[in-house]
Amino acid sequence: MRNAEEATLQSPGSEQVEARLADRLAQLRVERGWSLEELAQRTGVSRSTLSRLERMEISPTAAMLGKLCAAYGRTMSQLLAEAEAEPPQTVRADRQVVWRDETSGFTRRSVSPPHPGLRGEIVEGVLRPGADISYDGPPVPGLEQHIWVLEGVLEVTTGGGVHEIRAGDCLRFRLWDRSRFHCPGPDPVRYALMIVLP
Repeated sequence: MRNAEEATLQSPGSEQVEARLADRLAQLRVERGWSLEELAQRTGVSRSTLSRLERMEISPTAAMLGKLCAAYGRTMSQLLAEAEAEPPQTVRADRQVVWRDETSGFTRRSVSPPHPGLRGEIVEGVLRPGADISYDGPPVPGLEQHIWVLEGVLEVTTGGGVHEIRAGDCLRFRLWDRSRFHCPGPDPVRYALMIVLP
């Protein structure tokens, strides 16, 4: 049974999407011929947690999903899109997949889900005050990111530097190593993240 501290997908048919996400994670592991133990070694996520994740007993946190995406060489949007049906050209606001990680205070909306023939996508992120999320590495080395803050203040650590970006500011970079997103407050931060595959 899920509790309020776990991440959830919120969209029409979200339970079906969560089931497809769990199934897709299991498929990716099997496609690579990895045991749960080997995936645990690659990600630093325990074998029992990975097993529960694949059986849909729990939902992944943002940090955990980041580790799995890095192991599978996918962006978070790509992975979530693979759990969806064939994406349409026009994505209505009420059909966009919303994923919430209550533990870290992160809400992620796939505004323009990835498509196999396209390299770019747009994500809306919201972090509550004090939220702090670290990623061990990029899902795809050299991933291009543009972060445009719409409301509030966001601190992004990448390439060894800390960048404070405020409403209207845009930070752009290629992601090669660890990264961190922090909302110093006092208000939540809302931002658009444009991702371009290398």
